[in-house]
Amino acid sequence: MKRFLSLMLAAVMLLSLAAAAAHAEQTYAAGTVLRMATGYNSAKTGITFDAETAGEGITLADGVTYNTDSLKPTWVALEEILNVKFENKYQGNGAAKEFEYWKERLNEVDMVSGTAATLSEYGEIGSLVNLAEYMDQLPSFRAYLDANPIVRLSITGNTKTGAIYFSPYFDGVNDIERMPLMRVDWTQKLLDGEGEFTADACGTTADPVYQPYMPTSGKVEIETPTLDGTATEIVTKDYDAAGNIVAVMNEKGAMSGVEAVNLLRAYIDTAYNGYYGTERSNLFCGQNAAWDVDELVALLRCVVANAQTLNGTESVQGLFSREDDNYQRRVDMFRLAGHLFGVRGMESRQDYLYVGTDGILHDARQEEATYEALAKMHEIAAEGLISQAFIDMATETSSTYLENDLGFMSYDYNQTQTVMNATKLQNEDGEKYMAVMVPVARWYDGTDENGTYMRFTESWRSVKTDGWAISKAGVEGSPDKLNAALALIDYAFSEEGQILMSYGPDAFIKHNEDGSVATFLFNGKEMPVIADATYEELWSKAKGNYTNYARMYLGSTLSFVKSQAFEYQCTHEVGREGAGKISAAIALGTIRHPELAITEDGWYTSIPTVLPHTKVENDDLNTYTQLTSNGKFSGARGGENLFVDLIVKGFVDDGFTSTEEAVNTVVNDWFGDLYLELKNDAWNRLLDYYNSLN
Repeated sequence: MKRFLSLMLAAVMLLSLAAAAAHAEQTYAAGTVLRMATGYNSAKTGITFDAETAGEGITLADGVTYNTDSLKPTWVALEEILNVKFENKYQGNGAAKEFEYWKERLNEVDMVSGTAATLSEYGEIGSLVNLAEYMDQLPSFRAYLDANPIVRLSITGNTKTGAIYFSPYFDGVNDIERMPLMRVDWTQKLLDGEGEFTADACGTTADPVYQPYMPTSGKVEIETPTLDGTATEIVTKDYDAAGNIVAVMNEKGAMSGVEAVNLLRAYIDTAYNGYYGTERSNLFCGQNAAWDVDELVALLRCVVANAQTLNGTESVQGLFSREDDNYQRRVDMFRLAGHLFGVRGMESRQDYLYVGTDGILHDARQEEATYEALAKMHEIAAEGLISQAFIDMATETSSTYLENDLGFMSYDYNQTQTVMNATKLQNEDGEKYMAVMVPVARWYDGTDENGTYMRFTESWRSVKTDGWAISKAGVEGSPDKLNAALALIDYAFSEEGQILMSYGPDAFIKHNEDGSVATFLFNGKEMPVIADATYEELWSKAKGNYTNYARMYLGSTLSFVKSQAFEYQCTHEVGREGAGKISAAIALGTIRHPELAITEDGWYTSIPTVLPHTKVENDDLNTYTQLTSNGKFSGARGGENLFVDLIVKGFVDDGFTSTEEAVNTVVNDWFGDLYLELKNDAWNRLLDYYNSLN
């Protein structure tokens, strides 16, 4: 059966390629030149090789040698398939800066990168081609939108006309994105085993600052996967029997690392009535994990106070971000805070917005619960449980922490970070850096006015915030250019196009002895297996990082639809282990998430990546400078972010005396109320448009 499916896949690919070429010949002149101001975020991740990557010439797994300015393999294949020529105009910027460079010179390019919001804005003023007007030439693109209605809503730029001004980018779709990552071997070393924990040497915990978030009395029941992941069961946190571990520790004050570990061990045994047995680490690392932020803080106290046991030094960093000096990564700390304290909008697909139980949009920046969560996160920081490099913005990265056994836990992408099990960890004594279960928190999803203790992740894959658009001035007067650009977009959304834009050309894919494509079952669908030479090259050139390899060498995953099937094959076995547990929990319904649909309870509706604002609305929104991407809530490398700063400095040190004052400043001084009103106007128009389609 598998061989039959493989042969069928190969046949479909060949027929589709022929059809694409025939279509291209019918609609535009052979060799039509497309000027591409498109790429990902640097000169290394464009459609051609940069000088640093190519060097004196680089030979890839396909046996071809590429030089500086050579098209990367994916784009060589696209030239042949579509019978076009690509001219690289990309300046090597992120989407926002790339469009900023070209916005007054759009007559010089045919396709351009940009953020979804900016492309929709400039589409509305007539600078970009409305793809909706050409759906008869975009059958694959149209079919994709028909199958994924929330995607269409996410890219609709005008609800009166149904205009679409860019082709969206998907880094996977309808799956979890970021996950908590932990040195599980350290957790096991501290918590597992018979009897009491002992150590030859240890430090002491800091004077307590963090105060409990979870209850201090009563019982909380959590639906949890069984240890083998085949079913669910109810796990009870018994605070009447054990107390709240943070409250227990706080009452004792500073203590030795050994005493802290034994307090946590005793708490786990009592609060869970022996459920975890001697493998107490399963509270955090098991398939049946049920940890919450208070238990995490207790564990962090144990970790930081037992550096000698864990890494043989005087110092261990608790929570850290991938690059503690880079705001693009520092923002992951408040994203984690949202998960720890049950706050929506911290990891939104658009700004800090989410749909409430009332069906209207809410802005996390304007809600007191957000600042209360950040205040709690500052308590964790003030206790020394967040890395010193994060606090000081030192130039250290996760690679430094992991290779030197300095870092314990972060919140990030699974594949790119767990690959460090092979490249950074020494793999001694069972070292393991792995995804762990999403935490339990109290979420107000409308099912209980007092909130529901459950696991929920807002980190759900949908339309990314970047896309590619067709420049109206660039293709004006040239039907050939317009049709060629449309053909590129449509091909990228076809079945075979999605494979090419993820895997690269056929030479990088594994084949059976009879020449058919080797496949494996991924999420219920047969997908190609990467060639052995590709896998070897992935490690030799990109240290196992699929995304870097694909973008820098193959020229794939720059935009359009990125299948996770390639990435999955490149995921370290430790990464697969952790992600597999989370995947099983999602399948069992014990981790809830936004839906890529308009749901009955609006709280579970994924916020569209962009909303259909008018030019007047966009002009107004751009005047609210503190709320724009260049204002107080940036996620850019050189930006600033109030949420991050509040974690580090707290409220008094950052100019606010209270959470109420912070909300008042955003709502009134920074015009958050007017911002949210405009967002809801567009959201309501989008809902009306959606209802008109059904």
